[in-house]
Amino acid sequence: MENKSCRSVVLSFIGIIFLLLAFSGGVIVGFGARDIPQLNSLALVFSPNGNPQEGVKGESDLTTLFKPFWETWNLVHVQYVDQPVDNVKMMRGAIRGMLESLGDAHTSYMDPDQYRQQNAPLQGEYEGIGAYVDTTGDFLAIISPMPGSPAEKAGLKAGDQVMAVDKEDMTGVDGELVLKKILGPADTTVVLTIRREGVEDPFDVSIVRSKISLPSVEGKMLDDNIAYVRLATFGEKTDVEFREVLQPLLDKKPDGLILDLRYNGGGFLTTAIEIVSEFIPTDKVVLYEQFGNGDLKNYMSKGKGIATDIPLVILVNEGSASASEITAGAIQDYKRGVLIGVTTYGKGSVQNWVPLSNEQGAVRVTIARWLTPEKRQINKVGLTPDVKVEISEEDIKNEHDAQLEAAIDYLLKK
Repeated sequence: MENKSCRSVVLSFIGIIFLLLAFSGGVIVGFGARDIPQLNSLALVFSPNGNPQEGVKGESDLTTLFKPFWETWNLVHVQYVDQPVDNVKMMRGAIRGMLESLGDAHTSYMDPDQYRQQNAPLQGEYEGIGAYVDTTGDFLAIISPMPGSPAEKAGLKAGDQVMAVDKEDMTGVDGELVLKKILGPADTTVVLTIRREGVEDPFDVSIVRSKISLPSVEGKMLDDNIAYVRLATFGEKTDVEFREVLQPLLDKKPDGLILDLRYNGGGFLTTAIEIVSEFIPTDKVVLYEQFGNGDLKNYMSKGKGIATDIPLVILVNEGSASASEITAGAIQDYKRGVLIGVTTYGKGSVQNWVPLSNEQGAVRVTIARWLTPEKRQINKVGLTPDVKVEISEEDIKNEHDAQLEAAIDYLLKK
């Protein structure tokens, strides 16, 4: 892929329709081993600006540090009862364990299959049940089903927890592994045992997986001369598609615009900057990255926006995350529009996605936090909407979109 595929600021609750949320970056770890189990290279660690970090150990220090690792490797090969052992599996497990030891839910290893799956959705097509999920808790949790997806048709809801997959108990199973069990070819069936808040006992949901082509942008004119645009993700071509959808709507001279970012889990940072740039003047800060040493890097708007004056409402909810929060946060800070809905997810960290050698998957490493233009930290906090509107169970039952209705009312009064 292009340079967008290296670094991610987006949603780390990796979706069942995986989202690769990525853009270019420069943290590289070089580490090598010969066929004979022994360390033969330095760990080269670079800061985000490409300069070596202070305090990196020398070769002799690393040889000493990793001696117990290679001792263990050799012991397994010589003494373990079931031979031969799977060297590739052991290598992947070592990487996974190393990253898990950091205690950061967003720093992790993806095996080759997971990495391929996570690249698929931003290219507009994938196979699965069509839901965004959080893999970081005790049980895999549904963040939101995708509109029109098998998950939505089966009745899955935000907050649902997956207790079992095809009757196999998932207690204590890593969320990423649960996710792999849920994934599968189109036209096959998976049975999820769901625990839902307010429902006394877990229950089974049978879902037929499908191949889904997902447009990242959809738009239409609503009654009362209000334009409506929904972004499903911040994909590789979303900025181009956004203009193609928005311009014909603006040509109709609407009195206001609603940008719907509900259940949008994020995407490319570069795309988020392009979207924000359609609404604010050029050379305005869209966000800051804050690194561990306190350094800040800013990202500026591109200018030439086609919707810098139209009254604007952005719809957000608990499934709006990362690139969605970057967009909504900038609009809110500049008072360019109002946010209506409920508090957003709160994904305010930045990850590098680095493919590994020999097609052995990739690692993602948290390298920074991101801040809004007013330097607000939203990680684990989220954005608070200007107008809070919740969707009740009765609204869902009656297919009544109270948040959209509130947005229309606001623009009509405006």
